[in-house]
Amino acid sequence: MSVRTAAAIAVVAGVVTTLLPLSATAASAAPATDDHAVLRTEMGAPVPSGPLTRGGATETFDLTVKNPTGKAVEYKPWMLLDAKGPSLLQKDDVVFKVEAVDAPATKASVGQQDGEWQGLFFPSAGEAGQGFDIPANGKMTWKVTLGLGANYPTNKGDFNFTATSYNNSVAPGGADSHLFKVDPQTKTGELKTWFKQVSSGKDGQEQRAYLDLNYQATGDGTFNVPLATSLTLSHPGEEKADFRLQALIDGRWQDLNAKDSRYELPRIAKGFGAASGVHTQPLRLSLGRDTKLTKRTVITMEAEVRQAEGNTWPLLTAPVQFPLAPIVEPDTTVPTTNPTTNPTNPTTSPSPTPTPSSTSAVQQAVATTTGNSNVTTTGSSTGSLATTGAGSSTGLYAGLAAALVVLGAAAAWLGRRRRTNA
Repeated sequence: MSVRTAAAIAVVAGVVTTLLPLSATAASAAPATDDHAVLRTEMGAPVPSGPLTRGGATETFDLTVKNPTGKAVEYKPWMLLDAKGPSLLQKDDVVFKVEAVDAPATKASVGQQDGEWQGLFFPSAGEAGQGFDIPANGKMTWKVTLGLGANYPTNKGDFNFTATSYNNSVAPGGADSHLFKVDPQTKTGELKTWFKQVSSGKDGQEQRAYLDLNYQATGDGTFNVPLATSLTLSHPGEEKADFRLQALIDGRWQDLNAKDSRYELPRIAKGFGAASGVHTQPLRLSLGRDTKLTKRTVITMEAEVRQAEGNTWPLLTAPVQFPLAPIVEPDTTVPTTNPTTNPTNPTTSPSPTPTPSSTSAVQQAVATTTGNSNVTTTGSSTGSLATTGAGSSTGLYAGLAAALVVLGAAAAWLGRRRRTNA
């Protein structure tokens, strides 16, 4: 029995209502107490023996449930299939049939609660979720048939099949299981997803974050359905963030619009596997004009990867955190001189306007690219300007210019006085 299956059985008493399909939960009675966890399940050898093949012959085995106590105990069958490999199974990926041998007439169904494949069966005269009363010191037997559907994923391999109960009526250690081999044998791997932040900033001036979301599959086989990814964004506090998220699609940055606070990325086509290498989706994020965030804030982005069709339970999630600050709009106001210059203060001069060279220097200081072309470093616009080429004589010329301004102002004042006297 695998670790995951054993763990699921161990906690079934406390979480059974969350693991069952809704129809079964609604129809079932309250879970049995631990005093009723006394049944034992036994699985006979599958016939014919040998590995299962996709779309091939099925195998049948006897399932016997025994009650060693002196009173009847209700048994609610729960057949757990734990298969290796990254894909999730669809309902028809496994052939599942149950026929009563020494038991009431039986119907079978397949559930997918929490994305797992689960075989259920119940009395034909009842409803899904009803159980069987195993008599005191008695037993019941069913014939179970298993096989692989034609679309059983190629990146899915052997599986353990465990017979237990979802009302906790099987004794601890009393659930039998069997390992079913799958032919051809495959090296099962996993799906990996991770973020790589390809930009960084300094002095709290992170105004746009660039990230790569990477996917990689290992092992044999491929996904037989496309893969979908949803992104969610969050930050501390209640202020509106006004996120502007874009993805690089077909060579250009395109806006992603949130639906129910989730951003959908382009799907990865079916057939994704180890031979596909690393699939990378570039992303970039900034804060829009309507943001209420006024300072550098840590943003959390989380990617949820799932199969785009059928069983869409999340395969995995990958989070990343990074700092982000509002984009500072450049000041385009043109400085104006005061027309009412005080003639008694001839030394006052208008503020000089920036030269083209100094303006360029400020813009270049805001964002610079390091030696790694994928890494953008956002700098501060408050640093010193670049040298414009003036040498040590700059002070001399500045002094002469100031003297000329003073003389000009004095001459203008004398001229006005003479006209007044005339």
